[in-house]
Amino acid sequence: MEQNFDNAHFNMLEQQVRPSDVLDLHVLAALNDIKRIEFVDESFAGLAYADTELSIGFGQTMLSPVVEGRLLQVLDLQPNEEVLEIGTGSGYFTALLANLGKHVRTVELIPELSELAQQRIKQMGVDNVTFEMGDASHGWPLADRIEVIISTAAFVSVPESYKNNLKVGGRMVAVVGEAPFMTIQIIKRVTEWEWQTDVVYETVIPAMINAEPTPEFEF
Repeated sequence: MEQNFDNAHFNMLEQQVRPSDVLDLHVLAALNDIKRIEFVDESFAGLAYADTELSIGFGQTMLSPVVEGRLLQVLDLQPNEEVLEIGTGSGYFTALLANLGKHVRTVELIPELSELAQQRIKQMGVDNVTFEMGDASHGWPLADRIEVIISTAAFVSVPESYKNNLKVGGRMVAVVGEAPFMTIQIIKRVTEWEWQTDVVYETVIPAMINAEPTPEFEF
């Protein structure tokens, strides 16, 4: 059975991620090092490496491997960089970030998910992650500005507070828009009062809890 999962892991990389133009060697190495199956419920083990979102409970899902690979490639996290992750979820993407960067500060709204992610990552021996719990849909207080921010759920529009949390020269990667049209965007802080936004890919992922668009009333 373990051999079957190893084959599925290999196929995820070679038949799903690489053909989707995720070719960054550091990203591919992280995806190879971190076993996705260790972050899914046993009932979904057979789908751990399938290119699909998987339920992680509480109405939340783990993003597909291709989307995760694309987000990591766009983020281009460097070994000396600290990153704020909005949405810990299963902890899988957190572990990938920890593999690539210097330190990860991750925030999760649902305590049970945060606690489970902490257990999983602790078992891996990863020690460069700080876990926090709370509602980060409109921002998250930081004692100092940070180099990199990434969100694992979509914003209709990115809160200004996150843009202001970036150091000059820093960047945020977020999925922005409303289904069925969303895009992966890189928001760079160019100067103290100037930001540059680049649209990279089209994609669709779940909306950020408490940041969903308010339904319009019809008369």
